Amino acid sequence: MREWWRGAVIYQIYPRSFQDTNGDGVGDLAGIMQRLDHVARLGVDAVWLSPIFESPQEDMGYDVSNYKDVDRLFGTLEDFDSLVRRAHDLGLKVIIDQVLSHTSDKHPWFRESRVSRTNARADWYVWADPRKDGSPPNNWPSVFGGRAWEWNPSRGQYYLHNFLASQPDLNFHNPAVQEAALDVMRFWLERGVDGFRLDTVNYFFHDRALRNNPAARRPRHLPYAVNPYDMQEHRYSKSQPENVAFLRRVRALLDQFPDTTSVGEVGDSHKGLALMSEYTSGGDKLHMCYSFEMLGEPFSAEHFRTRVQRFFGAGGDGWPCWSFSNHDVQRHVTRWAAHAADPAALGRQAAMLLLTLRGSVCVYQGEELGLPEADILFEELTDPPGIRFWPEYKGRDGCRTPMPWEPGDPPNGFTTGRPWLPVKPEHAALNVAAQDADPGSMLNFYRQALAFRREHAALIDGDIEFLRTSEPVLAFRRSGPDANLVCIFNLSPQPVRVTVTGAPGDVLPLSQGARLGRTRLTLAGNGFAVFSEPRGAGGMQVKFNRRRRRAAA
Repeated sequence: MREWWRGAVIYQIYPRSFQDTNGDGVGDLAGIMQRLDHVARLGVDAVWLSPIFESPQEDMGYDVSNYKDVDRLFGTLEDFDSLVRRAHDLGLKVIIDQVLSHTSDKHPWFRESRVSRTNARADWYVWADPRKDGSPPNNWPSVFGGRAWEWNPSRGQYYLHNFLASQPDLNFHNPAVQEAALDVMRFWLERGVDGFRLDTVNYFFHDRALRNNPAARRPRHLPYAVNPYDMQEHRYSKSQPENVAFLRRVRALLDQFPDTTSVGEVGDSHKGLALMSEYTSGGDKLHMCYSFEMLGEPFSAEHFRTRVQRFFGAGGDGWPCWSFSNHDVQRHVTRWAAHAADPAALGRQAAMLLLTLRGSVCVYQGEELGLPEADILFEELTDPPGIRFWPEYKGRDGCRTPMPWEPGDPPNGFTTGRPWLPVKPEHAALNVAAQDADPGSMLNFYRQALAFRREHAALIDGDIEFLRTSEPVLAFRRSGPDANLVCIFNLSPQPVRVTVTGAPGDVLPLSQGARLGRTRLTLAGNGFAVFSEPRGAGGMQVKFNRRRRRAAA
């Protein structure tokens, strides 16, 4: 029996921005339930809900003050139970965020821990004495800017916060903390969730000796780092070897609940792929992981090819979950705009590339509409790092704006009140209702591409073999039990001609900007072609050599 999560497509819902039903301008669980038919019609396998737990919302829910209740902003536990039942009725699994590496400073655990060095939870967070001159114990920085240490006068110590000062890090070296985290997960599993997305999964443990991080090696041609965090190699502040044993405990818990899964977020720019492989190999840790390897600016055949090859070439049997956009990064239609013949062509190409790579997939809400990054004004910002580093870094609000559902003026059916972030005119024009009625829309292309993926076993868990081509052409073969698929992408805005031999027939209908001659395949800017190749056939050959083509010209 196939494991449902292997090769699954997961749709990420950012609850604040999906659908509001009570007019307060913030999305809620009732709104998600109201719009679940949209998700089911896409043809995905599961939804991932970003945090819905009780929280002061200083980091939009990633600062949890009560792990076992729903924030009233979103609804109630009863609303959550109804949502899970409705999703299951539609054939959708439900994955929820678990933010375990840190809590809010309003969490009862931290309120107790900060009072003294002798209380019952004194060692539940990462506390350290100051240096003799009163400075923090080491050079660790916060991801959101500034130092990662905040002074607490009640204890006369610093506490660690890898993010905001209001997000103190839990001390996973303490067995009681591990038990508490597992208890939280058990609570939600018993309520019927189908798995977890584990936030910052490599941040659980820190170096006990609190050694200083070394400087990062930065190529001289790169500009200065906007955030000092990027100037260090975070050798001691995260990604510690003790993490593996705890992930085994997480898996042991999940294995008590059949058909559940886990996907870990790995935030490490120096060894993200290696950690993804380590955390998912052996069948006794996480089921899947993703890192930021495909959530950044690089957009080339070499980049995509080497990331997939390095993950599967690491020697383990781990499994990745790839994504091009999420709530933490600029939307990819904007991020990769320099490589676009036009935004729609790039959006379709990105969708097809993501859905044909080997691994599971996350699709972020609005991606199916081709939404670009929203241009948010400074006075509209809510995201702490965006406010701190403006204008060099504008934060994450631009990818978190509300979904445009209906035609007309903003907020396009998202709310009857004032939305917490504005719906910009560029998004309003790409609303769901208009695209649903347009057979050639991005929305309907996503539906077709997802159906195509489901219909071809090669794309679920088949092997991948990259074919030798030079930039900007990426080509690979996915192997299936009955047929293979050969996928060829032109990752540039200019047309290219590719030599193909042994093609079993014309390009499949879902291809874009592709025209096949006797031995020449012409691909328009951002064009792509997909061929079905019978299993055991002689094998289609694909050749593209930019240098040779230039010499001939």
